[in-house]
Amino acid sequence: MDTSRFTTSQRISCFTMNPDIFKPCTESGHVIPPPPATKPNRTKSEQIKPELAQVVTDSKTGKSYSKGKLLGKGGFARCYEMTDLANNKMYAVKVIPQSRVSKPHQRDKITNEIELHKTLHHKHVVKFSHHFEDQDNIYIFLELCSRKSLAHIWKARHTLTDPEVRYYLRQIISGLKYLHNRGILHRDLKLGNFFVNDNMELRLGDFGLAAKLETVEQRKKTICGTPNYLAPEVLNRQGHGMESDVWSLGCVIYTLMCGNPPFETLDLKETYKCIKEVKYNLPSTLSPAAQKLISGILQKNPSDRLTLDQILNHQFFTKAFTPDKLPPSSCVMVPELNPPSPAKRFFTKMAKNLFGKKKSKVEKNNCEERESISKLVSGIVKCSINRQMSYKTVGVDEAPSPTVCQQVSSGPLDTPAEEESGKSATSRSFKGTVASSTEPCEDGLTPAAVAESAMKVLNSCLSAMPAATRNPPCLSRPKSFIWVTKWVDYSNKYGFGYQLSDQNIGVLFNDGTHLSLCDQRKTVHYCLTNNKHFTFQASALPEQLCSQKQIVELMANYMEQNLMEGGDLHCEDQPPSQPPLLLQWVKTDHALVMLFNNGTLQVNFYTDHTKIILCKSSDAYLLTYISRERVSFTYLLSMLSEMGCSAELRHRMRYVVQLLQHHTDS
Repeated sequence: MDTSRFTTSQRISCFTMNPDIFKPCTESGHVIPPPPATKPNRTKSEQIKPELAQVVTDSKTGKSYSKGKLLGKGGFARCYEMTDLANNKMYAVKVIPQSRVSKPHQRDKITNEIELHKTLHHKHVVKFSHHFEDQDNIYIFLELCSRKSLAHIWKARHTLTDPEVRYYLRQIISGLKYLHNRGILHRDLKLGNFFVNDNMELRLGDFGLAAKLETVEQRKKTICGTPNYLAPEVLNRQGHGMESDVWSLGCVIYTLMCGNPPFETLDLKETYKCIKEVKYNLPSTLSPAAQKLISGILQKNPSDRLTLDQILNHQFFTKAFTPDKLPPSSCVMVPELNPPSPAKRFFTKMAKNLFGKKKSKVEKNNCEERESISKLVSGIVKCSINRQMSYKTVGVDEAPSPTVCQQVSSGPLDTPAEEESGKSATSRSFKGTVASSTEPCEDGLTPAAVAESAMKVLNSCLSAMPAATRNPPCLSRPKSFIWVTKWVDYSNKYGFGYQLSDQNIGVLFNDGTHLSLCDQRKTVHYCLTNNKHFTFQASALPEQLCSQKQIVELMANYMEQNLMEGGDLHCEDQPPSQPPLLLQWVKTDHALVMLFNNGTLQVNFYTDHTKIILCKSSDAYLLTYISRERVSFTYLLSMLSEMGCSAELRHRMRYVVQLLQHHTDS
């Protein structure tokens, strides 16, 4: 009989009249007789455990619970999904057979687990509900985490991306800090003990091995935990401390990123030997920040390990994006994460300091004072910079004056990336372009011209290039050129900001105007269009450009404080001059393309942080490749054409040509 279609009242009535109705049935409807308790060839410890009844009842409260699917099993217990028949509330129930706690020390272990877990109340710790026992089992009712554990996600995915690891790690550390602050050691941190609920929130659970923190002399010397995650001091019977939990956390991070535990071998003794010697490999595929984080945690001496706070303040977290939430699909497939503008929090804080107590200077339609800081800032920016302005030609000492402003739509918003399958790599792009002009351009270059020229020389190089397995010798002392070392996309509000290798800062605003801070921020270059340039001393900047300058300074400060240099290619000191003007930036699913008015093309690839820079030096083209390790290699393009290059570099050059082809076609 299918009891799943019963209403709550029907289930209670049926159980009251005939408890056997909930026992497993054959297709003909007869109750399946219970299997024999033992088999002749089994020892007492190998006897078949009695089947858990379909409904269990708490004799003290009279509440009955219907057994659902098996969630997991361990050495002492099994965990089932159970439903309260009175209100349909669902739990994860840890079921421990009485036969497994027949000895006093076994009973004490379970009692201690229950008493400890009952006292824990934290967002990232599995919630304890209640417990009871009958003659067969002890039942511990816990919060149900419907998406099971990180072990299940890891099994389906094998490896997780850095943003996902950061997402889960923040929650793990939050829960672990709560335990440590209460003087509790978990002692069994592993993927299977990090549970995930329906909202993709992580909960730390299973306190079967948890213990109170003792002094070094009083610490228990018992070796307990999961072999692959044990710390050296535990194996050496020096006792468990907070640092031992941190070690296990390092093993968890490694496993999620690399696909297997750091010290895993085919032989347990060999695994223990590797742990004691801290002998493991860091794959080159890991980002430098991830490698530093893991090596900082997996230190033999506990006092040398990073603390939980130091982990959170590590560049692995501070220099990169952490999603606020993960989609449920990430349990089985790589999620398409769309980082918000990386400067959002920074600008919110800085905008509050700059504009928090001011009113908009220009109030459109006599609107009331903005209530929120973000709206106030937006109002100032819209009235100050998000417009198309018409300027008259001015003398050297004259400041341009804006006419009536015409509001234009804001720049491209960050939107989720499209799925890669069945779509071109350049199927969709967002871009910003410097304002055009009807007058002849003094530089003679437009975004289209730069793209066409780059595509032509790269195509020519690729078509003539012979097959090769490695790159030719790179130039030992290439002539210095300007390139983008850092960038920040805040185009959903202001524009696209970047830092050049000569430390000059530029922002291409959403309205097509461009403002640069040069010569250690003493000089301001303002470009109304791609052929109307103005230069001012920062101390004598026209009032109508001050708001734009403040936005540029915000982005400059953010990049300085939060972003790493994009490579080791440094710029030689050069006399102050007008900086190259960013004509256009284009973001696709896989790369960022930047086109400059000096003919330079730069392409930054998101996944591995590699970069390609094509620029002209005298009469020759130079191609610079910056590897995932941020090491730069500069080649004469003619040399690549004659001698060929590695598959890695050729693949990226071809991809750049595809991007440029898409650019010119559109």
